Amino acid sequence: MTVQQLRHVIMAAEKGSITEAAKALYISQPSLSASIREAEKEAGVTVFTRGCAGVALTAEGMEFLGYARQAVQQMELLEARYLGGRPEKVRFCVSAQHYTFAASAFAELVQRCGQERYEFILNETQTHQIIEDVRNRFSDLGVLCLSRSSEGVLRKVFRDCGLGFHELFTAAPHVFLRREHPLAAREKSRWRTCVRTPG
Repeated sequence: MTVQQLRHVIMAAEKGSITEAAKALYISQPSLSASIREAEKEAGVTVFTRGCAGVALTAEGMEFLGYARQAVQQMELLEARYLGGRPEKVRFCVSAQHYTFAASAFAELVQRCGQERYEFILNETQTHQIIEDVRNRFSDLGVLCLSRSSEGVLRKVFRDCGLGFHELFTAAPHVFLRREHPLAAREKSRWRTCVRTPG
């Protein structure tokens, strides 16, 4: 299996289409398909399911993609160090639910680090997919909210997947209201009597 084949797999996964990936790589679609099939054959895995709408990663394909990204990134660092080439951008991907604080922190990170050296990706998705993205090395970091009802189950899933959980902060229950809503004028301290917590 070659680094080139791994690059082909990565591009097809990012584009979700063999045709679009072939265009981006400036090669023919049959050549790209053959390259990916050969990589799948050598690895003994089915990386993609193919359909009319394009390609989708299988469960084992997600895991394979994580390792492929690592191998290609290491090769690019090696080439940059010893062959004097300009290194490719380092990819940094975060999977999170649709949290305003996560999107704001991500935007701040992009502004602080710039996009010349790094390729930043924010993938907003569901809890189970966040865990899978990190487990399979598709994402470098996952942002999840643990509630009283989900904490026990999620901590067990983290252990089973070999993942670590690091608490960023503790949030109190809150609600969002439009300014004209009758409850919007209520004092903050009185809200405690209005918020129902599970249990």
